[in-house]
Amino acid sequence: MKRVEIAIEERLMVLNGVREAWAEGRSVINGWLSTDSAFVAEIMANQGYDSLTIDLQHGFSGFDAARPMLQAMRASNVTPMVRVPWLDPADIMKALDAGAYGVICPMINSQEDAQRFVSYLRYPPNGVRSFGPTRVTFSAGVDYGQHADQEVLGFAMIETKEAFDNLDAIVATPGLDGVYIGPADLTLGLMGRKYRTGFDREEPEMVDAIRHILATAHKAGIRAALHNGTAAYAAKAVGWGFDLVTISNDVRLLASAAAASVLEARRLILAKSDSKSEVKSATPSEGY
Repeated sequence: MKRVEIAIEERLMVLNGVREAWAEGRSVINGWLSTDSAFVAEIMANQGYDSLTIDLQHGFSGFDAARPMLQAMRASNVTPMVRVPWLDPADIMKALDAGAYGVICPMINSQEDAQRFVSYLRYPPNGVRSFGPTRVTFSAGVDYGQHADQEVLGFAMIETKEAFDNLDAIVATPGLDGVYIGPADLTLGLMGRKYRTGFDREEPEMVDAIRHILATAHKAGIRAALHNGTAAYAAKAVGWGFDLVTISNDVRLLASAAAASVLEARRLILAKSDSKSEVKSATPSEGY
């Protein structure tokens, strides 16, 4: 009985895998979940990502769907994160209580926004987070409350002109771990409809803006993350120095894999049909 009690007392909170990767000098590859499926979350969690983010802002998931998705990820070594819908303490605290090790918060436009965001992530006296780790006590460890402030990550999204203009103040916010660039919204915010919407920006003005955010974050001693549409652009971003790169999402990956499969099947079928036609035309006809 004594041995059991000692084991329980010495049980430590599961460490944040993203922080561990950074400590080892590695950039983090993050996956993105836009569907509300625990099965898809389980599949994606076993594909080698360092972290996996449930999108509660633009994805099809709500909190009720996110709970079993977080549970499905537990069997893997992936670090679970959540993008909350908005800067709302209830959404942020519930995501953390459910087991998220990182929170990405959209539309952080000022240092005041960033300060509020950080306060929702930390327990008193470091913040105003209410104590009620309903699930995370079981998924992360019984001493979660003692170590959560040091392990949980908070990323402020930089995706508007206002945020870009207030960047120096935002990155200087005590307790903020990093900024997360949403290049589609950032392009709209800085350039209006001058350019196409979407990720993987190639326009010189946007590349400069993205790299400026990266440099400003690093100068302030915090991390920088970028959302990408392709693996090639993510690799380029890592080359620039990004600490975390997201590659596409489950919906786009499913669509691209399905489309590639259909196209390949049609190509092979057509090639076989053409081959049969050639053989038939080469066969001597009966008669003279």
